[in-house]
Amino acid sequence: MTKLLDAIHSPSDFKKLPEEKLPVLAQEIREFLIQAISKSGGHLASSLGGVELVLALHRVFDAPQDKILWDMGYQAYAHKLLTGRKNFETFRQRGGLSPFYNKDESPYDLFTTGHGGTAISTALGLLAARDLQGTEEAVVAVIGDAALCEGMALEALNHVGHLENKDFLLILNDNRMSIAPGVGGFRKYLNRVITAPVYNRIKGELQDLIQKLPRYGKKIVHTAQKLEESLKGLLVPGMIFEELGFRYFGPIDGHDVKRIISTLENVKRLKGPRFVHVVTKKGKGYLPAEKNPERFHKMDPFDVETGRPLSKKTRNHKDSDDISYTDAFTRSLLSLAKRDKRIVAITAAMPEGTGLSQFAKEFPDRFFDVGMAEQHGIGFAAGLARKGLRPVCAIYSTFLQRAYDQIIHDVCLQELPVLFCIDRAGIVGEDGPTHHGVFDVAYMRCIPNLVAMAPKDVVELDEMLRFAFHHPGPVVIRYPRGKNPVIATPSQPIVLGKAEVVREGADLTFVAYGHMVYPALVASDLLSKEGIEASVVNARFVKPLDEALLCEVAQRTPSIITVEESVLEGGFGSAVLECFEKHHISVPVRRLGLSSRFIEHGDRELLLIEAELTSKHIALFAKTELKTKSYAR
Repeated sequence: MTKLLDAIHSPSDFKKLPEEKLPVLAQEIREFLIQAISKSGGHLASSLGGVELVLALHRVFDAPQDKILWDMGYQAYAHKLLTGRKNFETFRQRGGLSPFYNKDESPYDLFTTGHGGTAISTALGLLAARDLQGTEEAVVAVIGDAALCEGMALEALNHVGHLENKDFLLILNDNRMSIAPGVGGFRKYLNRVITAPVYNRIKGELQDLIQKLPRYGKKIVHTAQKLEESLKGLLVPGMIFEELGFRYFGPIDGHDVKRIISTLENVKRLKGPRFVHVVTKKGKGYLPAEKNPERFHKMDPFDVETGRPLSKKTRNHKDSDDISYTDAFTRSLLSLAKRDKRIVAITAAMPEGTGLSQFAKEFPDRFFDVGMAEQHGIGFAAGLARKGLRPVCAIYSTFLQRAYDQIIHDVCLQELPVLFCIDRAGIVGEDGPTHHGVFDVAYMRCIPNLVAMAPKDVVELDEMLRFAFHHPGPVVIRYPRGKNPVIATPSQPIVLGKAEVVREGADLTFVAYGHMVYPALVASDLLSKEGIEASVVNARFVKPLDEALLCEVAQRTPSIITVEESVLEGGFGSAVLECFEKHHISVPVRRLGLSSRFIEHGDRELLLIEAELTSKHIALFAKTELKTKSYAR
């Protein structure tokens, strides 16, 4: 029998489907997503939970004329399927289907989004533009319960109070989690709304009583159900959304598609700001994901039957230190925290991804998950540090940029000893332009009072962490996703602002930052086979830079090539050029790094090849430069 999904290529096809077939379609979509993502990896649990909500939205509204904004596109893979994007065999691959809401992929996606909390603001902007232009399309924003607590989202909610005449529909997709279980007062409030024991008890008692009335009892109950949302407004605790200027409807079972459609149709006819609270189950329809929604938030390829990750290929080396930077960070931090009770750890809704889950288990009183609130997290760290503690903020590079003012104003201006452990620095791969951590070197190195460094391998990461906890001011340590082989060379102790020479050579010098030291070393070995001897300097620090060593290197080698996995503008190579300008040293310097563009999603190794940042590319670049002698400052 032909599947329902096979005949749907656009929302207009979907609207032709009889309503009684929608639960069957929802099941087909879940089966499709489970099979597809088991092969490609990616976000799964949230999209499984959002299927019925997607169906209801496309049933009631006419996209793309009506504007439906998903705050986080990984909640809405069903939206991709209904809008003609079934090519999940290319999912997360270079040139293939994006893992997020993406403006370049479909006219049904208005923005490219990957950071939670933005949809309410952009939706209000669309509303204001609509009214100024005199058009009549609906504007709907869908936001998750974790993103609702994000600073930008709260600011937008506050703005709604000034827009009482705006016909705006905000839908809360509440699955009681973000990536990890939700935290905070807002989460507790939503839980009270969902459970609403007073309301539910009174509702049940009234129904029992009315149904016993002769002749008209059932009819009265049926009529009362149509007024349920308004009645609940009298009994649900708080009604904070009403106070913010919305008319509140809910909570509604997010897996009862007919109920959601009915509610949206009724709400659509109303005027002013409206808030529909939909409760969904993360991982719905796939038992392993229902049991462990945090792990299935984002998965590597997995076995559908068991839910277990597929075995990874055997690696060429199995050194005890062949672990990821994140795992090495966890190991070192736990060791240090056992000896120093001042150490506390902070994450912004990502304890698992940043490696802090084990810290939370061993030191629950010293662990703080602030939710999706990086700005608050950094300000919170400043308060901890002012009282003599040593806070560690473990946050992905791409998310830390959301707290830039707090880094400058609350930490660095105050000269407080806050340690920023920047995970996922550099190209992260399949999550694409909203998640690549390529800007942090440029946006950090210009801040006064800040020490910024990056380890060449996991052993040096441990040494840098130990150094950081003895430094009296703010420190940044950046490291990538994944791992590098441990570099088997004698390591010099970490000294503030001091680099190390890890290979000697007279023909040129590679000055590499962080995990680009290893590719530079391999490139120097390749060059050596062709009679070219290259020095390799492990910079360790970008702020302060080892100016003395750089000036010395400039005197004894005829050319310098800097290597970094970050944007070139304002990056590590720029710091080296500034150093030589400061000391009036004229030496040919070429910079290898990432150009100023947004890098699309794809396999990390493939993206590094495209960026010409592999060992072979570095060696070829050096040979070309030596041959042409065409150096540019």
